[in-house]
Amino acid sequence: MTTTVSTADLKRRMHGAVEALRHDLQGLRTGRASTALLDPVQVEVYGSHMPLNQVATVSTPEARMLSVQVWDRSNVQPVEKAIRSAGLGLNPITDGQVIRLPIPELTEERRKELAKLVGQYAEKARIAVRNVRRDGMDHLKADEKKHEISEDERKRLETEVQKLTDDTIREVDELSQAKEKEILGK
Repeated sequence: MTTTVSTADLKRRMHGAVEALRHDLQGLRTGRASTALLDPVQVEVYGSHMPLNQVATVSTPEARMLSVQVWDRSNVQPVEKAIRSAGLGLNPITDGQVIRLPIPELTEERRKELAKLVGQYAEKARIAVRNVRRDGMDHLKADEKKHEISEDERKRLETEVQKLTDDTIREVDELSQAKEKEILGK
């Protein structure tokens, strides 16, 4: 294919939007313990901000409990402070170098807020996918103008790009519906 935009490149970029959505959804609390819940936590240690997973090991010893094993005893307080101020609604219990985080039940109101957030994340992913499609379509039209591809070839490739877009948006919808179901407990 002589075109400047390849369907493989568009597929890779659309897949990137889906992966970003997966990552966003992982961080949402569903009432069950997940180590991904603490991924956004930044700890101020050694004069800089570091991700929690660079100063401690996070594990899930029980379905409703997270355990944070801090490697350096002097970092226990900053880690506890970072978890408290992260706005996750968690109440750390410190026991030596281990910080336990019981995961409370979600209230109905909080479940609805989280479900709304899932919808926002999904819409952000859909927009990203549509932007990739628009880029691809623009490239195809430009290639036709430059006589690098024929009108028939452009139409065939546009159909391919549209199918790729539809498939990717379907995947986004499936991910968001599954997460909503998980959050709302249905």
